[in-house]
Amino acid sequence: MIKYLEFLVSRLFGTGVDTLVLWICSDYIFTSYWGSYILSPIISFEFAVMSNFLWSYFWIWKSRIVNKGCWAFWKRFSIFNISSVAGFLIKMMFLLLFERIFGWDVVWCNLTALLISGLFNYFLTDVWVFRKPKNLPEDMES
Repeated sequence: MIKYLEFLVSRLFGTGVDTLVLWICSDYIFTSYWGSYILSPIISFEFAVMSNFLWSYFWIWKSRIVNKGCWAFWKRFSIFNISSVAGFLIKMMFLLLFERIFGWDVVWCNLTALLISGLFNYFLTDVWVFRKPKNLPEDMES
């Protein structure tokens, strides 16, 4: 339960990063539908992925990190990014669905879609990206 609460706190920060970058891109950089509703969310997503990974690596699941070398860091980030892309595809599906159904602004569609994709992301991060090493004692987990 504690890990999930830490995950939520870190993802709130990531949501802030995502929303800020999305707003800047969709309001000040891109003017077309494609730029605002497709390209802007992709760019904001990658900023949020790095933020979320750093929170996960250095705070939430730091006790599960056995090999802390540079190569291991980037390998784990690559796996994290792949799992995040799966969550992103779910988010984009709902973002576009909410825009079609309700006609909301991209920022509101994004925030609502993030609520749904967040549960999926937690599951993948916990059981795949930062899975508990077999030799880690239960009391070392926290």
